[in-house]
Amino acid sequence: MSASTSNRRQMVKAAMSAPYLTREEEQELAIRWRTNGDRKALERLSLSHMRLVIAVASRFRNFGLPMSDMIQEGHIGLLEAASRFEPEREVRFSTYATWWIRASIQDFILRNWSIVRGGTSSTQKALFFNLRRLRAKLSGEQQGITESELHRKIAETIGVKTADVDMMAARLSGPDTSLNAPLTESEGSSAERQDFLVSDAPLPDDIVVDAIDGERQTRWLSSAMAVLTERERRVLQERRLKDDSATLESIGQTMGISKERVRQIENRALEKLRDALLKIHPDRLAFLR
Repeated sequence: MSASTSNRRQMVKAAMSAPYLTREEEQELAIRWRTNGDRKALERLSLSHMRLVIAVASRFRNFGLPMSDMIQEGHIGLLEAASRFEPEREVRFSTYATWWIRASIQDFILRNWSIVRGGTSSTQKALFFNLRRLRAKLSGEQQGITESELHRKIAETIGVKTADVDMMAARLSGPDTSLNAPLTESEGSSAERQDFLVSDAPLPDDIVVDAIDGERQTRWLSSAMAVLTERERRVLQERRLKDDSATLESIGQTMGISKERVRQIENRALEKLRDALLKIHPDRLAFLR
């Protein structure tokens, strides 16, 4: 028998032999701990509720983590509950402590189940701890249900998006794999998984440079636009600065002029804008082409 197994059994035996507390005893011990910092009161309060910690921890034994570790984390949650418990609310300590015990154990599981941190939001936590149970339940109730339909029903039950269910199901489908693991076992092969994760997206420094240049060019254009008349700015915005540029004819109808006149206004506005930009930055000729 390993030392950890022996320690766990001793812990369980001590917890099961601890006497139950009445409501009045709970109230008294909680007040003594909160008011006077009486550690003996805390020890008695926590020891009498260790069977609750063990019961909650046993619900998560299928996640593959050591039971003794989960009991210890649950004990931390129990102590946190003792420090926050308000006896004057007349709620049984076990009812209040159960939430803190479960939350502490769940956080421990999420930190240690995978090297990739998951379950950082309430939605992800709900999926992580309920996905397998709901999958088994729905699959048993509806034989032959497709994977997509199953995920849709799980999403409806928990109140999340189907895409969130798809992502969590993919994460739970297999163990962690190192990016440095070789792809083949053949002798002389040095290819690793990370070698095939090349991204076509721009490099971070290129993205930053483009963003800075874009902001700078926008400021130059705004300054140069000040030399245009209201009519010239309107034509230029409709023709050059919108994703869906308007036609000369449609602009002319809106402004009550001919499309040829709109063309003349546009050409004059472009010349004035070009001269203004060159005056501000004479070395930026390439930007104006």
